[in-house]
Amino acid sequence: MRTESLKSRGRRPVPTDDVPLTEEQIPIAVEDVLTATQFVDIHTHLYPPAFGKIGLWGIDELLTYHYLEAEFFRSSKTTPQQYWALSKREQADAIWRTLFVENTPLSEATRGVIAVLQAFQLPTDRSGLAEARAFFKAQPVESHVQRVLKMSGVSMVVMTNDPLDPEEAAVWKNGDVKHSQFRAVLRLDRILCTWSKHWQVLVGQGYKVDEKASGKSAAEVRRFLMDWHERMEAVYMAVSLPDTFEYPQDTVGNRLLKESVLPTCRELRLPLSLMMGVRKQVNPDLRLAGDAVGRSNMLALENLCREFPDNRFLVSVLSRENQHELCVYARKFSNLMPFGCWWFMNNPSIVEEITRERIEMLGTSFIPQHSDARVLEQVIYKWNNTRRTMARILPETYRLLSEDGRGVTREDIQRDVNRLFRSNAEDWTGLRAPASEAPTQS
Repeated sequence: MRTESLKSRGRRPVPTDDVPLTEEQIPIAVEDVLTATQFVDIHTHLYPPAFGKIGLWGIDELLTYHYLEAEFFRSSKTTPQQYWALSKREQADAIWRTLFVENTPLSEATRGVIAVLQAFQLPTDRSGLAEARAFFKAQPVESHVQRVLKMSGVSMVVMTNDPLDPEEAAVWKNGDVKHSQFRAVLRLDRILCTWSKHWQVLVGQGYKVDEKASGKSAAEVRRFLMDWHERMEAVYMAVSLPDTFEYPQDTVGNRLLKESVLPTCRELRLPLSLMMGVRKQVNPDLRLAGDAVGRSNMLALENLCREFPDNRFLVSVLSRENQHELCVYARKFSNLMPFGCWWFMNNPSIVEEITRERIEMLGTSFIPQHSDARVLEQVIYKWNNTRRTMARILPETYRLLSEDGRGVTREDIQRDVNRLFRSNAEDWTGLRAPASEAPTQS
């Protein structure tokens, strides 16, 4: 299935050979290629069915997504303390009533819920919650996962996997949880950013480390990373960094980054993903919804790219002001790959601005987007939004190229879309997404 924005509208056939397209044919060809191409989702918080309750899906999870929770508190007299005392179902009821009944769902996050309901042909009016609950409750999870990925036009999703999270670590250790369409990422936040609170977890797993990361700690962390990579078959390592991050600076996190993480990434030929600009818990009462954004000192990224030319860095930044700097650094360092519009950047107006800038400066040598989905069905609306945005950007880009004297063919468009949404991710991480049929049209 696919929502309305990319449906065929009875348009004239588009040439399939290498004949340059007319100005009228270009947007038709772009939409057709975007619709037919299976994307790789390089950063999510999704899990396959074997992970059980760690994987989130269904209407109540969609409604209690932390973006909607933050919006709920702006439109409701319910306090965070009152809200957290409710059951999940009661929280979803409160959000539905406040944001979808008493208010018009105009925000990106609320429209996303409407788009998911529409994709499953469920009612989107004020009385639709009960029917949506009944529908999702009746879905067998394995077939539902397959259906959602097919509807979203995604052939592979890349997870976020924290080996220091006790619940997730237990799942990895207790059985085979590998899935052909879900690939692992070794998340390092607790090691690099909050070592003092988590080093004892490594000790509990049999690694000889200490609070100051001295002595054999760096070697033991390398052993820890190698062991977990073998278990997970991770396609990259990743860390989200605060806006105060600086490198070089004499900190435990930087020592472990230099002496443990980057050498292991080089040995395993894995990229390191740096997601920069997080300001944690500016309002702790909101819990997961309480994080914010800060402007990063991009000299840290410059220093890392220059000091470690044999390492590859996947980088996303949270601050709008950092986006231009990221593009400039990508022009200077071929070991840097900008990817996605993350967190508060993932709004269509901002995505369009950033993507246009990246195309103007980098051509197709970047990864435009990832879903960052935490709830399975979010990939439906997030990737439809991306295709809709690209269906505005690419025709204008090709029109300018044509006006400047270079014709554009359907083959050109297919190559460009493949590079942006598949091969850049595949080549950078070494993964290969499974071949899959084109997404089904609604």
